[in-house]
Amino acid sequence: MSALTALQLQDFRSYAALALTLDERPVVLFGANGAGKTNILEAISFLAPGRGMRRAALDAPVRHGCASGAWGVHAQLKHDEDDPFALGTGLDPQKRSRRVRIDGQNARPSALADLLRLVWLTPAQDRLFAGPRGARLRFFDRLVLSLHPEHGRNATAYERAMRDRQRLLDEGGADPAWLQACEQQMAEAGVKIMCARADALAHLQEQINARAQSAFPQADLHLEALYEDAPEVTAPDLLDALVQGFSRGRHRDGAAGRCLSGPHRANLHVLWRAKAMPAALSSTGEQKAMLIGLTLAHARAVAAKDNTPAPLVLLDEACAHLDANRRAALIDEVCAMQGQGWLTGTDQHLFEAFGDRGQCFEVAEGTARAVE
Repeated sequence: MSALTALQLQDFRSYAALALTLDERPVVLFGANGAGKTNILEAISFLAPGRGMRRAALDAPVRHGCASGAWGVHAQLKHDEDDPFALGTGLDPQKRSRRVRIDGQNARPSALADLLRLVWLTPAQDRLFAGPRGARLRFFDRLVLSLHPEHGRNATAYERAMRDRQRLLDEGGADPAWLQACEQQMAEAGVKIMCARADALAHLQEQINARAQSAFPQADLHLEALYEDAPEVTAPDLLDALVQGFSRGRHRDGAAGRCLSGPHRANLHVLWRAKAMPAALSSTGEQKAMLIGLTLAHARAVAAKDNTPAPLVLLDEACAHLDANRRAALIDEVCAMQGQGWLTGTDQHLFEAFGDRGQCFEVAEGTARAVE
């Protein structure tokens, strides 16, 4: 079991100071719109590498009017019977950079991935299936990152080489050897990206298939390759195929001002299995239920991975658009998870099915008060 047993915020968004004492049960945060529930989830999301669930600039969470110009988040993280870890992160006001401390020692943000995995779902993702291709790919890559922490480094290497290649194409008359070197780097990182995506998709589908009687619609996932020759991940000549595709596309990419082929052009397709219908054509409520089912499957896939801590699951307004039966089913799923769940909502009655299985806090005006 992975859980936060304490959480402190300092000058973070709407909170001058907040301290929560917790046990390992799921956590419910309820209160009016704008009370600051999502701010608490965002603070937790900064305990993992990256820019948090809002993908905010590093100085964006600083509380308005804060004299120090910095924010901080501190927590106690417990895994099973192990002693808790002390985690801290925040903005260094002098260097304008992120600082991280683990058990009182300075650390790199990437070190947080070894201690804490996070899965989250926000209202901004409710129309994910009907939205643009790029948004779905970013969502899927975040799922991949939880299972393969190196995925972020490979994506960064790929994008850097792709930018270098495009700059050479834009300038014209570049030495073909320089272009070939960039394309080789893109292909090497691209192969790793594609393999990680394929492995993550297989694990997600396995977890979805394992819950045939779930209250949430089962989905069939397919990652469409929108690039030349659409090479399969298992092909032994994948690296060469990508290099050749980039080489053939030089004139076209130079004219377009961007690379039109490669792993960055992939598209995630989600099909509602029972109706053999694309998720994008489902109702708002069914899309929400399908997205919740996918998020829960992701959490189970991370928990099932060897030598990986069970993830904390942050569900912001997840009960919206769900009927009473599905709300109860979601709460049962959260209580059965190996990682602590955090849920937000406007009304406490939405979470009645928790009973004494959860801990509840009323959020209002920069405070969070424990309630029975």
